[in-house]
Amino acid sequence: MKAILFAAGEGKRLLPLTREWPKCLMPIGERPLLEYWLHYLTNTAVNEVYINLHSHSEIVESFLNQERFNSVKKIYEGKLLGTGGTLIENYDYLKDNCVLAIHADNWSVFNIDEFINYHNKERPKGTLITMMTFEADNPELSGIVELDKSGIVTQFHEKVENPPSNLANAAVFIIEPYVLDWMTKNNHIDDFSRDVIPNFLGRIATWKNNEIHRDIGTINALKKAQLDPKPILYNDGGIWQQEFDNNPIKELLKKA
Repeated sequence: MKAILFAAGEGKRLLPLTREWPKCLMPIGERPLLEYWLHYLTNTAVNEVYINLHSHSEIVESFLNQERFNSVKKIYEGKLLGTGGTLIENYDYLKDNCVLAIHADNWSVFNIDEFINYHNKERPKGTLITMMTFEADNPELSGIVELDKSGIVTQFHEKVENPPSNLANAAVFIIEPYVLDWMTKNNHIDDFSRDVIPNFLGRIATWKNNEIHRDIGTINALKKAQLDPKPILYNDGGIWQQEFDNNPIKELLKKA
């Protein structure tokens, strides 16, 4: 299994914080957000990790240049391709593999081994994607799913008024090779959730995150994330972490 972390976004809703600092490295407690995602991927079935870079790419690159992240493969995007576009652009690296696709600018706490095991061994027969779901605080701002008795997605409502429930797409997926093959043969694939999910209704399994999942795209949501319980990261972070500890972004967040 390969993983791709989408970390290129500009984070416009987090302005002015993202004017000088990337959304994917916003502080969650004492550590940058992206470090938690890379921590989750350690010692799993994932054998290759890719991360796309665009906004403040030099800062994200400095984080990834730490020795402990040497195996992470960086993908540079001169212009934002969208999540679907990034998958298509890197098809040659990802093809013939299951792909764990993660919006790495969201904050999540969950058991990744259980998620992967569900896809590999427990998902309903005939499904080609496993979608992580969660209960959204503001469902009108999320992609809301309707499920059948087997937990398969039958309807998908992307950011609509008066959604039918608060069970939302967490934008963490495990994708079978057939789906990537299909994407390369279809035009106008930009956003995975908007352009791919509706075409696979009835073939998308779901796994619910009952711990923590937040879209930290607003300053208020990012502040709430500071109060959440967090996994223990045993690595001290080295020189980069020392510089991060003194970075003005933490004070800017407190004052925002």
